[in-house]
Amino acid sequence: MTPADAGTLVSVAAARRRLAQRFRDAGLDTPDLDARILVGHALALDHAALAAQSDRCLTDQEADAVAALMQRRLDREPVARIVGTREFWGLPLALNADTLVPRPETETVVEAALAALGDGRRRPLHVADLDTGSGALLLALLSELPTARGVGTDISIAALGCARSNAAALGFAGRASFVACDHAAALIGAAHGGGFDLVVANPPYVASRDIAGLQAEVRDFDPHRALDGGPDGLSAYRAIAGDARRMLAPHGVLVLELGAGQLDAVMSLTAAAGLVPTGACRCDLSGVPRALAVKVPS
Repeated sequence: MTPADAGTLVSVAAARRRLAQRFRDAGLDTPDLDARILVGHALALDHAALAAQSDRCLTDQEADAVAALMQRRLDREPVARIVGTREFWGLPLALNADTLVPRPETETVVEAALAALGDGRRRPLHVADLDTGSGALLLALLSELPTARGVGTDISIAALGCARSNAAALGFAGRASFVACDHAAALIGAAHGGGFDLVVANPPYVASRDIAGLQAEVRDFDPHRALDGGPDGLSAYRAIAGDARRMLAPHGVLVLELGAGQLDAVMSLTAAAGLVPTGACRCDLSGVPRALAVKVPS
């Protein structure tokens, strides 16, 4: 579909097909899914309503709206940014320009954290999520840990506002708080009992020189401060590892998301900080080592 199509009679189903074909021709990974979501967003129709109204012709205003969203996607703006939301761990999360789009591989951190807690999941845990962004990791964990309370940190005030709004929308406002700081700077000794039972982080981990080579959806639309891990991609890991022993409770666990190929380097940093793995690094669905869980040795 093109803006010129706006003056012609096009059905809902035909609009979806045309968008999907344009996306396919442009080499987008999920053309049919993108087309369905964007047509539905433009028309304020869910999946069932799209099917029910598939034969209805678009108005000129609707066709213009569909064409505008199509062009944004062809310019490589991610669908989640266009519609303003992304699902993570089954939770709908609002996004803004200061937050990363939560990615499926980050759910590996939630899996690793829950596995590391084991039978202690029903204790009144204190959880911290460093560089929280939209609040994805913290809110996913609170959804699984009914007696836990948590705090999310971020250097961006706008990101914290987004996370706070997501917590309220999901009913977690009473168990989640948010503080502006770099990584864990404001959290040392802040939790009840002298430390946190669980700390998770998806820190910036792209080497500065590599940002220009990222996919356009990431390079041009994700906030660079949430991507840039310094000259070697490890700056945030150094800071977090250096604070870990003062941040964790004696039995506490730190779970870090890793970039591809970073396992050995991050293990060396955490070992130098006096931390030991709780088990094997957990891989994502592509087989990439993605979530490293470490603790203070007993």
